[in-house]
Amino acid sequence: MITCVESAACLGLNAYSVKIEVDVSHGLPQFIVVGLPDASVKESRERVRAAIKNTGFRFPVEKITINLAPADIKKEGAAFDLPMALGILAANGIISPESLKNHVFLGELALDGSIRPFKGALCVASGLKGKRTFVFPYGNALEAKLEKEACVLGVQTLKQVVAWLRGEEALEPLNDSLPIAGPAGEAHVDYAEVKGQLYARRAIEIAVAGNHNLLFIGAPGSGKSMLSRRIPTILPPLESDEMLEITKIYSVAGGHQPPRLMQERPFRAPHHSISPAALIGGGPWPKPGEISLAHHGVLFLDEFPEFHRDVLESLRGPLEDGEVTVSRAKMQLTFPARFLMVCAMNPCPCGYLGDRKRACRCSSVQIARYKAKISGPILDRIDLHVEVASLEIQSLSSDAPGESSEKIRTRVLMTRECQSRRFAQRALRVNGLMRAKDLREHCRLDGAGEKLLQKAVQELRLSARAYYKILKVSRTVADLAGAERIQAEHVAEAVQYRFLDRQW
Repeated sequence: MITCVESAACLGLNAYSVKIEVDVSHGLPQFIVVGLPDASVKESRERVRAAIKNTGFRFPVEKITINLAPADIKKEGAAFDLPMALGILAANGIISPESLKNHVFLGELALDGSIRPFKGALCVASGLKGKRTFVFPYGNALEAKLEKEACVLGVQTLKQVVAWLRGEEALEPLNDSLPIAGPAGEAHVDYAEVKGQLYARRAIEIAVAGNHNLLFIGAPGSGKSMLSRRIPTILPPLESDEMLEITKIYSVAGGHQPPRLMQERPFRAPHHSISPAALIGGGPWPKPGEISLAHHGVLFLDEFPEFHRDVLESLRGPLEDGEVTVSRAKMQLTFPARFLMVCAMNPCPCGYLGDRKRACRCSSVQIARYKAKISGPILDRIDLHVEVASLEIQSLSSDAPGESSEKIRTRVLMTRECQSRRFAQRALRVNGLMRAKDLREHCRLDGAGEKLLQKAVQELRLSARAYYKILKVSRTVADLAGAERIQAEHVAEAVQYRFLDRQW
């Protein structure tokens, strides 16, 4: 007898339907799984057999063949355990095949018949919502119900699912009022705790207001990391569609966090030993990398020159396109990667080149080799190069608090609102994403500003990309000042943030 159970799988952030076809026939006892299963799917034979027996049902001592259709796409993970077990039970006459229709089943089976969560529940619910009812492990059901249009049932054991399919037990769909765990908050930080560094704080405000990539250069202990880690405190709140998009990425990537809607912008700070696949995404079955996990948030790269060169070069495309495409022999997956990149580095290997307190111990060859670790194309893609000077003892010992994150965030929100009105008819939201057409329309300079920019380009030998970066930053500086037209003073401030163009 052949039975069919509907399941699903994720391909990137998209879901597709998988038909679990089960055939139980006479012959030598065998359990065969076909349809390009990976090792974890093949091992489901033992989990399913033990779960059915330990739940109290008879496991057929016959030839069992299970096909995972479509058979030309590789299947991975243990989430097909539950639909496989239900297909066998239906073929064995324990449940009716008709009761399985119009339902999507997913879940990993433990040997005692309990059902464990899997990755990507929200993506499945969003991609296949409609007339189907999703039967998921209870933990995944809470996550899947973040998609409000989906009808989701939460189950805990195989026995409970069988009782529901046989009409012996009722299961109520999860409702929208279920409590979802709040954001995983870190210890509260604020820019009021930062002493001095007015120049760097101003650069951060501009970077966040217009979504401009930022690089800090300074001696060890000057406050580069401290400044960077407080950037989330001045970022605008997430919109509902952004929350759902980020949650999908984290759902597919997996993890042991409780099911919750991502309510805070992510802040990712990978170590400089990270591999290209871990940063941009990849693996035999491609998963989102750090740049996708930082989507709509901040990617902080501390010790910037210490990252492997191929890792940094892999950022070129995502920084321009806002997405990354991972290609493999039989598939090509695209993940979103629109983030604010913030980097920090020392001016030389010892860290004290140009420092007022300590002398640099590096030779000119060492300094040149250190600077060469960062290529020109990568520097071109960073809008603001900012020097962070070491603080004097008077600033460190001062009791006067700095400007709070709340005040800075208020100005950022006002500037973002100005940009939203400007780009109301476009998909853009911030100045940092403007294209050539937008620059011609919204970045017109006065006469003095035009002359100043031309002189800066000639003397600093800037590339065309750097020229456009200065225009975008000038537009943001003008927005923060409430100016309709970009003036020479706005251009001058934008030019001074090209520190490495003057020093490299």
